[in-house]
Amino acid sequence: MRRSTILVGWILAAVAACAAPRIEELGVPVRGVGWVRLHPGTGPDGEPSLLITMAQHKDGAFVLDVDMETGHCRQFNIGRDEAALAPSSYRSPRTGVLWLGSAYTGHLHRYDPAHPEKGFEDLGPVDTDYATFPTGIAEGPDGRIYVGAYPGACLSVYDPASGEWTRHGRMDPVDKYYYPLVGDDGTVAGQIKSTHWRIVAFDPATGQPHRVGPHIVEPTANKQRYHFYKGTDGLLYLDSFAGAFRIQGTDALPVERSALPPERPAVEAAYGHGYQQLPALPDGRVVEWADPYDIDFRRLRLRDPADPSRDTVLELDWQGSGSELWTLHFGPDDRLYGSSMLPERFFATEADGADMIDYGRVSHSLGEAYSMINLDDGTMAIASYPKGRLSLYDPRLPYRFGTGPGANPLDIGPTDKIGDRPHAMATTPDGRLWIASAPQYGLIGGTLAWRNLQTLEHGSHRHIIENCSPFSLLWLPELERLLVGFIVEPGTGRAAEVERGGYALWDPVTDSATYIGDFGDDALVGVTSLAPGPDGLVYAISARNPRLVTHYDAQPAPSRLLLLDPAQQRVVAAAPIPESFGPMPFETANTLRFDSDGTLYGTTAQTVFRIQPGTVEIEEVARFTDGDATVIGPIRDGWLYFASIYRLRRLQLAP
Repeated sequence: MRRSTILVGWILAAVAACAAPRIEELGVPVRGVGWVRLHPGTGPDGEPSLLITMAQHKDGAFVLDVDMETGHCRQFNIGRDEAALAPSSYRSPRTGVLWLGSAYTGHLHRYDPAHPEKGFEDLGPVDTDYATFPTGIAEGPDGRIYVGAYPGACLSVYDPASGEWTRHGRMDPVDKYYYPLVGDDGTVAGQIKSTHWRIVAFDPATGQPHRVGPHIVEPTANKQRYHFYKGTDGLLYLDSFAGAFRIQGTDALPVERSALPPERPAVEAAYGHGYQQLPALPDGRVVEWADPYDIDFRRLRLRDPADPSRDTVLELDWQGSGSELWTLHFGPDDRLYGSSMLPERFFATEADGADMIDYGRVSHSLGEAYSMINLDDGTMAIASYPKGRLSLYDPRLPYRFGTGPGANPLDIGPTDKIGDRPHAMATTPDGRLWIASAPQYGLIGGTLAWRNLQTLEHGSHRHIIENCSPFSLLWLPELERLLVGFIVEPGTGRAAEVERGGYALWDPVTDSATYIGDFGDDALVGVTSLAPGPDGLVYAISARNPRLVTHYDAQPAPSRLLLLDPAQQRVVAAAPIPESFGPMPFETANTLRFDSDGTLYGTTAQTVFRIQPGTVEIEEVARFTDGDATVIGPIRDGWLYFASIYRLRRLQLAP
């Protein structure tokens, strides 16, 4: 009898282990679009024409061919989730053809209004070795298309006549971004970003790049005049702190600043990745958004500067499919809040997915909300990329985003000039809000910043651990210290310069560190998560999230669960997180989460595991199915809330 009982027990355990977890689909909270650009021009019939490019995470970027009378849109989707960003797009003034570079596929696409039956054509990879993110597109006088791309700061040329590519490789051995322009004289040159701003001209005869003119080191922190552009005369110019130059061939020829021509309309500018300002239609009407503040991109105004009576507003009927989610958080009102990425839209829902609302803007950043925290007064603080802008939201009041009195959320701006990606926030008993951020583009060394929300006083500290960024925060009441975990993340466009992060114990009274180090852990990589343990101990995860490997040239490293004694500044116990559990999520700063009953769980992108209290023993609980977890959210009443790209989901941890 006993043998049969044991056998039945093992069978039941095996069945339970193999049973699929209960996962509920709560919906697609946001169907917004980013990378929006207007492309006026002349259509195949000789009449004014408008194309619009937009990007989304489900079905990829798309182009709209707009009926200028009704606002009806013929919509052509790329049709690939991987082509979710549209960092570069260009409409030829000569042919009317629209060119778009998609990321992170690194492909070039074409839409020809004269041949809509071809749809949105995929012309293949810009450069399989160096390009995942096309940064700029320019057209040569012979009709060839020049494409610059990240992360290899490379240049490739597509010939529409033959359909052939010529790939010239890297234009700079260090930096990652290249923004090309082509002069009407055939000069090919581009601006290098991010650790330096410099001009690199390209010699088509030899296939070699040549640095020309002055440059700036760490331009984000070293603000100086540096404007590379195509003039109305069709030639290339640099207006810089060191003087003005015309770029001709592979030379930078000095010219008088007073002789610089105006810039040709931004359709051919070496711009960044913001929302592009473009010229008027051929009939003189200006095309602009009637709703840019709400980032809905549904109402388009056609404005006639010469005759305001001709002004019209078109209602566009494009269809969005889904935006990638970035942050999930239970607010003080027990509703689940979150942010989407590019565009940054703020949404809320009940725990079961009911009453789901896409509010829209939460910050002027327009990137994504990296962290959210509940405050003692019943409000929420929301920190957003880029520039680490801080917003305050009161769930008890109506939604009305802005920067002035009565705004909700209220955008109160950045806390310092360096922080860009605000990975974590924490509060201390003195009423200060602390923000851990990676630095802005091209810089090294993130910031630990604080702000008093009553007085709006603020302060910031950089290079607490040289060349590292604070990534996780935990207040330790027994020690009256803030525990800060660091990783090796630099600003985007720069490679990581160190291999290991560490810890700091921070005294908010003196606003200084009382300890900086690794707690004696020679195997520490970076502190990606912190959570309180029993008797003053702390749980931590040492890991390298895939973002560092993908974008910052850091080496992969194993993930480990640690139990720390901050008072003794030592590691009590450590254990590997099995590789079979899968990688860490791409971005989530905290993968250690407590359930309502106090049970502590950890997660990877593929697995949920339970942690035995006071130990580093872990037990696999469930696997994410039908898609990895790209965002790890909170746990509430036995349900783990997470996202698989644009889908909001929850997994039941215990029946």
